[in-house]
Amino acid sequence: QESLTSLDLNTIDAPIIEIIDGFSKLPYCFTLQSCYGHFLHKNQENPKNIEPLPISDSIARVKYRIAYIALCIQNSDLGRVLFQHLRRIPVIDPEYIQFGCAEWFWKRQVNSYVLQIEPKRYITKDTGSVSYQEALHIEMVRNEFFNGLKKIT
Repeated sequence: QESLTSLDLNTIDAPIIEIIDGFSKLPYCFTLQSCYGHFLHKNQENPKNIEPLPISDSIARVKYRIAYIALCIQNSDLGRVLFQHLRRIPVIDPEYIQFGCAEWFWKRQVNSYVLQIEPKRYITKDTGSVSYQEALHIEMVRNEFFNGLKKIT
């Protein structure tokens, strides 16, 4: 309850406010942290930018800052149902979406889980350098991921 009362929707990346708000209304879970994911390149250096990648033949590399949502899920019947829904999300693209328990979150909050979108080779990193073509793929996966979360809430 304490986390919900201190939730400031203005601090959340605009494209996922509705999703985070939806999770905040579920009495059996709460959001610990989230990020929409950000693509930085020679024409876009704002680390908080939420713009789609431009169509370009001049961008070779993109720095990707991961998209993720960390949730604390109550160990109850409804919490377990939510857990089952969330663990199916990676089927969108298992090479780019991971679901599990992040040790760092679990130390602070038991029953916490993370869904993140990033290439498996960067599984323990917050950022990674990818080709422009791979960034386009990540963007597509990220958008489908958040659409899937929207359906759950």
